[in-house]
Amino acid sequence: EQSYMESVVTFLQDVVPQAYSGTPPEEKEKIVWVRFENADLNDTSRNMEFHEIHSTGNEPPLLLMIGYSDGMQVWSIPISGEAQELFSIRHGPVRAARILPAPQISAQKCDNFSEKRPLLGVCKSIGSSGTSPPYCCVDLYSLRTGEMVKSIQFKTPIYDLHCNKRILVVVLQEKIAAFDSCTFTKKFFVTSCYPCPGPNMNPIALGSRWLAYAENKLIRCHQSRGGACGDNIQSYTATVISAAKTIKTGLTMVGKVVTQLTGTLPSGATEEEILAHSNLRRSPLVPGIVTIIDTDTVAEGQVLVSEDSDSDGIVAHFPAHEKPICCMAFNPSGMLLVTTDTLGHDFHVFQILTHPWSSSQSAVHHLYTLHRGETEAKVQDISFSHDCRWVVVSTLRGTSHVFPINPYGGQPCVRTHMSPRVVNRMSRFQKSAGLEEIEQELTSKQGGRCSPVPGLSSSPSGSPLHGKLNSQDTYNNFTNNNPGNPRLLPLPSLTVVLPLAQIKQPMTLGTITKRTGPYLFGAGCFSIKAPCKSKPAPQISPSKSVGGEFCVAAVFGSSRSWFANNSGLKREKDQSKQFVVESLYIISCYGSLVEHVLEPRPLSTAPKISDDTPLEMLTCPRASWTLVRTPQWNELQPPFNANHPLLLAADAVQYYQYLLAGLVPPGSPGPITRHESYDSLASDHSGQEDEEWLSQVEIVTHTGPHRRLWMGPQFQFKTIHPSGQTTVISSSSSVLQSHGPSDTPQPLLDFDTDDLDLNSLRIQPVRSEPVSMPGSPRPASDRRGGSTVIDATS
Repeated sequence: EQSYMESVVTFLQDVVPQAYSGTPPEEKEKIVWVRFENADLNDTSRNMEFHEIHSTGNEPPLLLMIGYSDGMQVWSIPISGEAQELFSIRHGPVRAARILPAPQISAQKCDNFSEKRPLLGVCKSIGSSGTSPPYCCVDLYSLRTGEMVKSIQFKTPIYDLHCNKRILVVVLQEKIAAFDSCTFTKKFFVTSCYPCPGPNMNPIALGSRWLAYAENKLIRCHQSRGGACGDNIQSYTATVISAAKTIKTGLTMVGKVVTQLTGTLPSGATEEEILAHSNLRRSPLVPGIVTIIDTDTVAEGQVLVSEDSDSDGIVAHFPAHEKPICCMAFNPSGMLLVTTDTLGHDFHVFQILTHPWSSSQSAVHHLYTLHRGETEAKVQDISFSHDCRWVVVSTLRGTSHVFPINPYGGQPCVRTHMSPRVVNRMSRFQKSAGLEEIEQELTSKQGGRCSPVPGLSSSPSGSPLHGKLNSQDTYNNFTNNNPGNPRLLPLPSLTVVLPLAQIKQPMTLGTITKRTGPYLFGAGCFSIKAPCKSKPAPQISPSKSVGGEFCVAAVFGSSRSWFANNSGLKREKDQSKQFVVESLYIISCYGSLVEHVLEPRPLSTAPKISDDTPLEMLTCPRASWTLVRTPQWNELQPPFNANHPLLLAADAVQYYQYLLAGLVPPGSPGPITRHESYDSLASDHSGQEDEEWLSQVEIVTHTGPHRRLWMGPQFQFKTIHPSGQTTVISSSSSVLQSHGPSDTPQPLLDFDTDDLDLNSLRIQPVRSEPVSMPGSPRPASDRRGGSTVIDATS
């Protein structure tokens, strides 16, 4: 990060000349919050326009929401790079806003607001009724007609809104209320959230189906297996800082008193006072506990995690941190959860493995500890890449930290992160050569590969935190990439990852202009202007709060700068594939959206490059869009035309939802034959099309063997000679028969008899003997001569 002196120098270079040049800088509106939005417009799974994504080169646009001190704005940045304003309004400050996705419908559940969609949910300071206290109601506006279709009132202030295709979630202080997406009637509510000091007062994460929130106590009977492991990073700086902790607490106390006296900060209650106050009211709260509930199966009404409650709808319940949780996010698949605490030193990545019966049977694997640093910082934004190999965590200081991870855990290296596609946990060579088995045998004999302490295993599938592997069964789970039951022990070992890149937001736009040079773009309302060398620096308006805090949001997406620089050339199909990582887009509180190109490469200090070489990363800002509006800009309000991008996307997704539900979409010419009933897929009248489709599936999904026959003699082939009384039972034989002396077929087994003793039948065909492989679970001698028993269930 920039040192204090450097930031002063850039400030002088950028801002002071403006004061003497005589031309006042253009006035900009003050930005309060920024966010990248997921809506129907960029939903690749449900918008049919993107389904041919690999053939036509269609890429979803970036959708960006900016909240001002007066009103809000929505931008779309398509793959061409020409920023397009979709919505702009000035109606007082907005605390939270969401474009609601089209809901999931079925034959039993229809959408009450289908003619009005797309809907915009807004939490404004002055609600629709006007009489309620500020920020206490959610208003849903139709972007098609411009009218308000629904208003939901609350008694206490709203902090945030979240939504998916099933529910709309309203986040209040220590409470969460969820509403059905089709009817907006109350579905369930949670009242046991842990009070977080901020900036996110009640952190939650909403995936496509699961909802995670910070619980205020740990209930043992619902606790899942696993959870946070102890962080074993004790660097030199950490020991120095922990030694200086006592001095630091004294200094912060003095600092708080001084700032309150001088009046630079409002004399609000400190975090400790808030918690002390809440402790007086009720039993002591436990920080850092996470509960994940399934929004589909959870019962209506209050969701209560207590000793008396059953675990219906509770997916997992586990300790994630020792300090209060500050921010959470699910990855795109919803199986990984990243959590951060109020200190902001370490971020935890958990893999959630559920059990259908109860949360206590679920397992929570702590895959990674992402170590940011030793100083304190509050996290405001977490974003995953689409393949879940990269995660970006942005703090209130305006820094975005880029971490490499794998969806299945393990150390990130050249093999896992230098290819454009996700690789398997084990390479083909590791699988076929049986390296893990040999290593495991050595480890079990010595008690650790290089470990001086007996019993501390340093193999990939064991760690000192999770106990020693001793039983053969748990070991068999991990050999040959056959995880068996991943919820059972051993848990995968914890990996500590440091950020490969830290991208700091400049104090002003001018500082980034010097670095990017001629690649900088300024976006007007609908056009991209010619590249410009320098730009008047905008006014410094530190937003979100005082004390050098910057609101920042980040998202991964395909590169737009390449297309803008080579607009004369046709964009080739493989042009976007030349990058191993997608570009990272970061919007700052000055309204400048910057595309950063990320280039991972093997560590330059490594003596020789192999699959396991660690990574380093080059980052460079490639393009910039100035999206902040000025007071002179016109508003862009609904009702919109039918060809507005948000309306077109809503129509496409709703049409697709009707087809999926087997319903006739409104306005379509007639019944759709393929989807008229669930039986139509199984019936014969679908004709030639289905047969061709089935043959394609067979071809596409078939993969060759991991170890070819010529790589080692694994099989021996022998001829079976059927003798007189020997019964050969093949899987295709419909009746089990034996040929007696009279050569008339006699039934051997009568399936109606209750007292059937299968062991008394001497069924033993001649068998081929596999060659014993190194490290196979049983010696070959055990396999010979064992009688075959047909189990009653087979």
